[in-house]
Amino acid sequence: MITLYGADYSVYVRSVRLAMEEKGIEYRLVPVDVFVPEDVGEDHLARHPFGKIPALDHDGFQLYETAAILRYVDEVMDGPALQPDDPRHRARMDQILSILDNYAYPTLVWGIYVERVSKTRSGDTADEVAIASAMGRARTTVNALETFAQDTPFLLGERPTLADCHAAPMLNLFRQAEEGTLLLKSSPKLSAFLDHFTERESFLRTAPSSDSR
Repeated sequence: MITLYGADYSVYVRSVRLAMEEKGIEYRLVPVDVFVPEDVGEDHLARHPFGKIPALDHDGFQLYETAAILRYVDEVMDGPALQPDDPRHRARMDQILSILDNYAYPTLVWGIYVERVSKTRSGDTADEVAIASAMGRARTTVNALETFAQDTPFLLGERPTLADCHAAPMLNLFRQAEEGTLLLKSSPKLSAFLDHFTERESFLRTAPSSDSR
C-alpha cells in the first residue's frame, strides 16, 4: 500500500502524484493541510518532523522531502522509467529539479502567483513591490529553464522525466499571473512543453480542488 500525505493544492504533492500517475501506480492520498494547525499534529510530525508536505508511506517505509520521494518512486515502483539512463542527461534533470526548488518555487509561485492570483482571488490586495522585486529572479529562472529545454515534447527528450513532473505544476501556476504569461511568451520551448504536459491524463487527474501554493 502506498499512502501519500498532503494537500492536493500543493505543487510538491502534485509533483509526486504526477510521477505515480505517469508510472501507473495506485496510491492513496490522505489530506494534510499545513495551513490548518490541527492537521499538523503529532501524527504528521512523526512522519515529517518539519511539518511540511508531502510525506510517503510505502508498506511501513516512511519518507519525506519531495526529491527523495520522486527518486524512490521511480526506482522502486514498476512502470516507465522517469530518470534518464545517460549520466549527463540525469545530471541535467537533477540540475533542473534543484533550480525549481531553490529559485522557481519561492519566486514564480510565492513571489508572483500567490501575490497576483491567490491573494486577489481571496479578496486581498497584491503586494506590487514584492511582485516587482521578484521579476528579476523570475526572468533569470525562466531563461535558465528555457536554455535547458529541448525542442521535444518533454523538457529533456521524447519521454517524461521527474523534471517534467516537478516543473509542470509550478509553471502552470506561474502562467496564471499576467507576469508569468508575458515571460513565458518569450520562452517558446518552455511554453510548448507546458502546453503539451498540461493536456496529459496524469495532469488532468491530479488537478487540485482548491487554491494552489
